[in-house]
Amino acid sequence: MESILVVGIVVVSGFLVGEVMRRIGFPKVTGYILAGLLLNPSLTGLISPGFPEHTDPVTNIALSFITFSVGGTLLWGKLRKLGKRILCITVLEGEMAFLTIVGGFLAFAPFYIHVADATWAGVFIPLAVLIGSLGAPTDPSATLAVTHEYKAKGEVSETILGVAAFDDAMGVINYSVATAIASALVLHRGLNIQTSVLGPVIDIFGAIGLGAGFGLVLNGMTRLLREESEGLLIVLIIGLLSLCFGTASLLGLEELLATMAMGALVTNTNPIRDRIFTVLERYTEELVFVLFFTLSGMHLDFSALSQSYMLIVLFVIFRAAGKYLGTALGARASGSPASVRKYAAAGLIPQGGIVIGLALLIKQNEAFDPISGIIIGTVIGATVIHEIIGPLLAKWSLKRAGEISAGGTG
Repeated sequence: MESILVVGIVVVSGFLVGEVMRRIGFPKVTGYILAGLLLNPSLTGLISPGFPEHTDPVTNIALSFITFSVGGTLLWGKLRKLGKRILCITVLEGEMAFLTIVGGFLAFAPFYIHVADATWAGVFIPLAVLIGSLGAPTDPSATLAVTHEYKAKGEVSETILGVAAFDDAMGVINYSVATAIASALVLHRGLNIQTSVLGPVIDIFGAIGLGAGFGLVLNGMTRLLREESEGLLIVLIIGLLSLCFGTASLLGLEELLATMAMGALVTNTNPIRDRIFTVLERYTEELVFVLFFTLSGMHLDFSALSQSYMLIVLFVIFRAAGKYLGTALGARASGSPASVRKYAAAGLIPQGGIVIGLALLIKQNEAFDPISGIIIGTVIGATVIHEIIGPLLAKWSLKRAGEISAGGTG
């Protein structure tokens, strides 16, 4: 089948199933993933089995846009305004989710993973560390939709939305450290000061420096294009994001951290930052999401999924436990109200977006071939669950906190 025809099928199918899911009350991203599952070569045979393996450039460009937008939320004035509570809860709930998933997978996953010649250093520990790094990110869209629908207002809803805005950044940092540790184990380099500390530090700060550099280039060029069309602005952003991502890959730095740092610098220093991020949201976001999430579903290896059912359950349970424990600890440490300690975590359960992108990047690393299919199956399965139960939990938490107004629907 012609590649351009396949692209058309992917976009239209993702759009249609996404609209169906939206009309029955679920996030559109769930529909995009379901469309990808229906088009999965191993399920229907409609698409050539080799097609998903040639979509890495599209996936990487989409990830560049997503992480650039994540960086765009890291406005210093906003961080300072949100203050101690948001930062404290974000760090603790993100890291507790990471630790509980790692601990849970080390304890239980070996009973459900069947990889030839599997060893602790080669399979079980790298799998636990990598999948644990995917526990922090939260999809704020589901909670945002609930707060708008029910006109929720109060400290719990403000805390949830504030923490969710920075969870993705925490996830990218966790992922950067986890890949360095997992690579050292899989490639039998051993763990020492250089691989476990200096390597990740160089990787993280090198990526941040590279992204900041490309952010400065974007700032300089937008000054020349200030009066030009939005179309030229989109061309410039696509070009520089691709250069940033590609250069980071060439230098062995963390690509997503570089593009996120680029977004962070632009949002804090560019005088037309609102125009830049508004243009991306208005003209490119929907297409990027349809392509990215539908292709994500097409990457799912159903043979790996057969051993992922229990891993999905483990991931959902241990991630939720970490989120609840970390939120309670962070709220207590920052002197937050009791309602935040009790109910904010329920609004941080939805997950999607960048977490699937991180899983697909793991698949692109040949060192992780024995476990990448298991990770993608677990993450996509857990994402569907999180996107379904997330809005329900968000509504429950806001109702229990007394923040759903009498005038809110439902």
